[in-house]
Formats: sequence, C-alpha cells, structure tokens
Amino acid sequence: MVDIAERPTRLAVPAATPPAAPAVAGPALAGRLLGLGGRALHRSAALLGLAALWETAPRVGLVDRVFLPPLSEVLVAWWALLTSGQLADHVGASLTRSLTGLGLAVLTAIPLGLLIGWYRPLADLLSPLLEVFRNTAALALLPVFVLILGLGETSKIALVLYACSWPILLNTIAGVKGVDPLLVRSARSMGLNHLRLFQKVILPAAVPTVFTGVRLAGAYSILVLVAAEMVGAKAGLGYLVNYAQYNFAIPDMYAGIITISAIGLVVNQLLVAVERRFSTWRVDVTA
Repeated sequence: MVDIAERPTRLAVPAATPPAAPAVAGPALAGRLLGLGGRALHRSAALLGLAALWETAPRVGLVDRVFLPPLSEVLVAWWALLTSGQLADHVGASLTRSLTGLGLAVLTAIPLGLLIGWYRPLADLLSPLLEVFRNTAALALLPVFVLILGLGETSKIALVLYACSWPILLNTIAGVKGVDPLLVRSARSMGLNHLRLFQKVILPAAVPTVFTGVRLAGAYSILVLVAAEMVGAKAGLGYLVNYAQYNFAIPDMYAGIITISAIGLVVNQLLVAVERRFSTWRVDVTA
C-alpha cells in the first residue's frame, strides 16, 4: 500500500494594497494660497486704504476735486497717456537718464569706497574733501551743471551720477570699516594674504551695507532726475508733471506722479532681489 504524501495546497492570496493616503493635496494647496493671499492683503492694506480715501474724499467734498480729482479720474488719464504713447516716451527718457547715472555711480563709487575703506592713508587724505561735498545738496549744484554741461542729456546724467555716488560711496566705506575684527584676525591666522583676505572676508561682509547704499541711490536717481527734468527738458516724467501743472491738466499731473512712485517701487524691489542673490549666505532672523 503506497502512502501518498499530501502536500498542503497554497492558495494564491492577493497582495494587500496599502491604505490610500488621505487626499490632502487639495486642502493643503488651498491653505497655502489662502496664506499667500492673506499676506498680500495685509501688506497692501495701507495702499488700499489710501486709494479708498483718495477716491472718496473728493467725491464727498472733503477736498476740492479740481485740485485733487478722484483716483478713478487719474487712472483714466493715466490710461489715456499710456494708449497715446506719451507715457512710454516720457518713461523711456527718464529711465535712460536715471539708469545711466546710477550705473556710472555704481561703477565708480563702489571701487573708490572699497579703496578708501581698506587703506587708511587714502581715507585720511580724502576725508576732508568728502565731508565738504557730501553736505552739498545735488539740486543746489544744478545751475553749475547746466552752466558747464548745458541743458542737454549730459548735465542731467551728471547730476544723477553726483547724487547717487554719495550714498553708495559712504555705505561702502562704512561696510568695509565695519567688518568684525575677529573675522579679520582669524583669516590672517589661517595664512590668507591681503588679496585673499579682501576677497573672502572683507568684500562678502560689506555686501549688505553696500547694497543699502545702492538702494538709496536708486531712489535718489529718480527723485533728483525728476527735479532736474523740470528745468530745461523736453521729455521725461518731471517734464510731464511740470507741463501738466502749467496747463492745469491736473489728472495728467497726478498720473505722472503715480508713475514716478511705481517706478521707484519697482527699482527698489529689483535691487532687493539682486542683494539677496549676492548675499545668499545671510540668515534671515525675521523668518
């Protein structure tokens, strides 16, 4: 009699599927968008309040709408200037002068500030001269620039260059002199020569202060240029504001002022982005 070994039969059991993850992508994305919208609303609350006050104050008679028209009328005038091409021409003329003067100031003031901040004999030599010119307002020298360079583009660019150079120069000097001496001594103890010390320690540590000066110069480049364009210019935002005021085109005047403010804001934000790009090593303590 033959024994037949009975082998247990293994039934194929389907693999257990992992539990489905809860669908959180949608709510998480919605929450993130709501957070971004809330922060944007919080940051723009003051501007929205100013816009609402500007719109309602002339309409309810708090101010004379002849001298301060409602914001909606100003925006209509701004759109008319934009569609006619006049605004683009004035903005192009102003930006060309402003950016040229600012660029020349950056190219000249930063190297000079680094030299003055690094070499004490040069700082002692130039300090009295710097103190004299830093306390001389740029607009006070406008007649001098016009007499020497004429009413053309050269005098306006030179005035912007002069006005922008001082905040960049002084902040660069302060940035170099404000480097922590412990960092300098540590770098020297590691055998860094003067060139490597300047490249690896002094320059990175001075970058935030230098960019503070560049941002101030960006604002000065717009403000000083607008004032200069009100004298002897045939195009530019300053000329637009002045021409509209003389012709009593009050909405056009305010449209030019709004454009100047918007350009200043955009320039500042671009400089902040560039600063973050060149100082990625910094830790944001406010985060």
